[in-house]
Order: sequence, then C-alpha cells, then structure tokens
Amino acid sequence: MSRKEELLRNPVLQEELRRMTSGQPYDAHTPEMYAWRAEVKQLLKRINITDYQTPAMHEAIRELLPNCAADVYVEPPFHCDYGNLIYAEEGVYINFGCIILDGGGVYIGRKTLVAPGVHIFTAEHPIDADEREGHETCRPVKIGERCWIGGDVTICPGVTIGDRTVIGAGSVVVRDIPSDCVAVGNPCRVVKHLK
Repeated sequence: MSRKEELLRNPVLQEELRRMTSGQPYDAHTPEMYAWRAEVKQLLKRINITDYQTPAMHEAIRELLPNCAADVYVEPPFHCDYGNLIYAEEGVYINFGCIILDGGGVYIGRKTLVAPGVHIFTAEHPIDADEREGHETCRPVKIGERCWIGGDVTICPGVTIGDRTVIGAGSVVVRDIPSDCVAVGNPCRVVKHLK
C-alpha cells in the first residue's frame, strides 16, 4: 500500500476532503491535511527537478495527476495543492510556472492551451477576519475545450470559461466568460465575439 493510499484510509482526512470538494467549510490545517499535501510536494519535487522529459518525469506526472488524460503535457516548474482534483482532457498543454490550487476541482477541456505563469484558484477565505482564522471553502473552476489561457492570467474560484474562448495575457477572471469570445482585463470582460 502506498503512503497516499494509507493516508486516504484516515477518517479525519476523508471527512476534510469530502467537505472541501463539496464546497463546505473545511480545515486545511489538520495534521492529516498537511500529511496529504506533503506527499503531493514530494511528487512535485520529482517533477520539477527530474531530468527534463524523461520517463521518470512522466511517471511522476501520471502519479500526481491520475484524473488527467495520458497525453496531458505539463512543463516544469509546476505547483498544485492536491493534483488528483485536476481533471484535464486529452491534448491539454500546461506551460511552465503554472500554479493550480485544486481543492474544489479544476476541469480543463480537451486541447486547451495554458500559457506560462497562469494561476488557477479554487480556495476561498472569508472576508471577515475572525471567520478567516477558522475554515476555508472551495469552488470549482471549469475551462472549456480548445481554449487559450494567456500568460499570467489569474482565474478565481467558481469561474467557468466556455469552449474556444481566448483569455488575454494578464487578465484576472472573476466571473464566468462565455464560449467563442476574446476576453481581457482586470476584471476580465468580453471584448470580441468569435461567432
């Protein structure tokens, strides 16, 4: 049994992961959650320092991202919280320097291109400082197929981006963006429809 499989048998971890993935408040700071993320960090270390494009690097990517298509391409360095909550379909390309906080689930449609330095966040913290000292929540991010997410884009929790859409470099996406358009800015907004 692997260390990850052993950790997943822990009822505390199971409950926090269940709450996290269902959008309920959860505690990311339990010893069990730290242990789970520590295992992920070991995989990230293997990906980010292994000789480039070797079988060992690809094996570590498959282990980190078990819910992604076999041909998903990840350029190191890459960082994420959990890995197993990233769902990328075939032909997805994730360029170097990307950070994905995937606690709420990140869904990326087929043949979508993710440029360098993109940050995708699913975790949220309360606005009220007293509440912020306790729990956090997550909301999923969904990116359609054949999209192009430009360099240094930030995608915030709960956002859905439609199919074939282009998000311009440096944009901050705080609300849903429809299919077949070009959207840019902070906050990101549609500037051109493609159909």
